[in-house]
Amino acid sequence: MARDLLGRIVISESPEGRASGRIVETEAYTGPEDPASHAAARIGRTERNDPLFGPPGTAYIHLNYGVHWCLNVVTDREDHPAAVLIRALEPLEGSRLMCARRGRDDLTNGPGRLTQALAIGPHHQRHYLDRPPLWIGEGAPVADEEVVRAVRVGISRARGRKLRFYVEGISWVSRA
Repeated sequence: MARDLLGRIVISESPEGRASGRIVETEAYTGPEDPASHAAARIGRTERNDPLFGPPGTAYIHLNYGVHWCLNVVTDREDHPAAVLIRALEPLEGSRLMCARRGRDDLTNGPGRLTQALAIGPHHQRHYLDRPPLWIGEGAPVADEEVVRAVRVGISRARGRKLRFYVEGISWVSRA
């Protein structure tokens, strides 16, 4: 699913306006057997990670380092906590709005930046991502030869797993 989300469009509508971007980088978190997952077996189900156990296609929004909200798509069956972190977007519409929200021009090249630029936060927790105000649209497929598979970024466990996917040559990919 992390690979398949590349090229799709994240659209966010708010009272301020609409902003969107093409997904150019993702990371997979495969469930309890994944030591880097927020729902790894050593942690189990908690109030914080409970949305990960929800139905597929819903949002799991978590606070990273106590500062940045991050958008994850729950991807597996209910009660199996697997998700894909949306790491970076190529901006499509609403760039001025994104700049106003971010206060700078590095808009969506990182999971915390993209949520700030699109006004994604805890109010989107458990939201079904097939309807407004936050949804993932079709977009255009990304050819296999354009996709790089790499290790995940910023984790301390299971570092060697190649569960990060990004579109090669896109400047909006986050820094590894």
